[in-house]
Amino acid sequence: MVVLLQIRERITRFYTSYDNYCNAAGRFILALITFLLINHYLGYSAILTNAALVLIIALACSFLPMNFLLVAAAAVTLLHIYALSLESVIVVGVAYLLMMFLYFRFSPKDSMLVILTPICFVLKVPYAIPVAAGLIGTPTSVISTGCGVAVYYILSYISKNQVPEAVTAPVTEDGAASMINKFRFIIDDLFGNKEIPVFVAAFAITILAVYLIRRLSIDRSWLIAIFAGTLLDILVLLGGDLTFKLYLSVPGMILGHVVAIAVAVVIMFFRFNVDYTRTERVQFEDDEYYYYVKAVPKNTVKPEERRVKKIKGETKKDAAEYHMRRSVTEKKEIVTDRAARRTAPTDRDIRLEEARERRRAADRLERDVAAKARENRERRGNQ
Repeated sequence: MVVLLQIRERITRFYTSYDNYCNAAGRFILALITFLLINHYLGYSAILTNAALVLIIALACSFLPMNFLLVAAAAVTLLHIYALSLESVIVVGVAYLLMMFLYFRFSPKDSMLVILTPICFVLKVPYAIPVAAGLIGTPTSVISTGCGVAVYYILSYISKNQVPEAVTAPVTEDGAASMINKFRFIIDDLFGNKEIPVFVAAFAITILAVYLIRRLSIDRSWLIAIFAGTLLDILVLLGGDLTFKLYLSVPGMILGHVVAIAVAVVIMFFRFNVDYTRTERVQFEDDEYYYYVKAVPKNTVKPEERRVKKIKGETKKDAAEYHMRRSVTEKKEIVTDRAARRTAPTDRDIRLEEARERRRAADRLERDVAAKARENRERRGNQ
C-alpha cells in the first residue's frame, strides 16, 4: 500500500508541476480519438476523413476549452451526415440543438461526459460512466450522460455500415410527399429505439444513487456507493431488457460492470483515499448551537527520495586520490548513519506527535466554527 501511495504522490506532483501541458496533451488525445471514431462510423465526406485535417482540428482543440471540442465534434458529424442526405442532417441537427440547449443550460462543465460516453459505448464498457459521474460529478451530470447516450445511438443509426436504404433513397417526382415520408421514417426509426430511454434511465438512477450514498457521513461511503450503484444499474438494465425485449448481452453486461468497479476504485484511490482507523469526532458549542464535527485523515506518504552518489573513475593517475576520497566519504557516511539512528524518533514519539497535530487541527477547527457563528450572530443583530 505504501508503494501505491508513493506512486500516487509522484503522479500528483508531476501533474501539479506540468498541469498545462498534461491538460493540453489530454485534450489532444481525446479530440483525436473522437474525430477518428466519427470518421470510422460515418466517413461520408472524403475531405473530413483526411488525416492531416483531423490532426489540425485535434491540435486546435488541445489549446481551446473542452466545450469547443464538443461543438467541433457536432459540426463534423453534421457535415458527414449532410453528404448522406438532407433530411437526415435536418433531423440530427434539431436533435443536437435540443441537446445543446439542455447541456449548456444545466451542465456546461460536464463536456467530458458527453464525449466519453459514446467512446465507452464503442469500447463496450459504457457502465463505467454513470458510476464515475456519480463519484466525481453532480446530479446535473445526468443530463450530460443522457446526451452522450443519445449521440452514440444517433451515430450508430447513421453509420455507413448500418444506414437504412430508405434514408439514402432518391426523392421521387412527388418531392414534398417523398421528403415528408423520409422525415417520418427517420424520426420513427431513430427515436423509436427503446434502448435509448432504458440506458438513459439506468444511468440517471445510478448517478443519483452513487452521488447520494457517497455524500453520507458513514465509513467507506464511496465503496458502498460504488457497489450499490453498480448493482442498481444492473437491475434497471435487466428490468428494461425484460420489459422491452432488448436482448442485451448479460455476460457482456456483467463483464462491463466489473470493469466499471475497477475504474471506480482507481478514481476513489486518487480522490478519496482516507484512513478510517484514525477518525476523530469533535463536539463543542456556543451560545446558540451545538457542533458535531467528524474528521477523517487522508492517507498520505512522502515519495521516497533517491540518493545519487557520484563516483570518480579509477585510473593509474588518480587511483590513490580516488581511494583516499572514497574512504573519507565512507567514514563520514558511517558516522552520519550512527548519529541518525541515535536521534531517530521511535514509533511512540511519532504517534504522540500525530495525536498532538490532530488535536491542534481540531482546536483550530473549533475556533473557526465559533468565529463563524459569532459573525453570523453579529450579522443577524445588525439586520
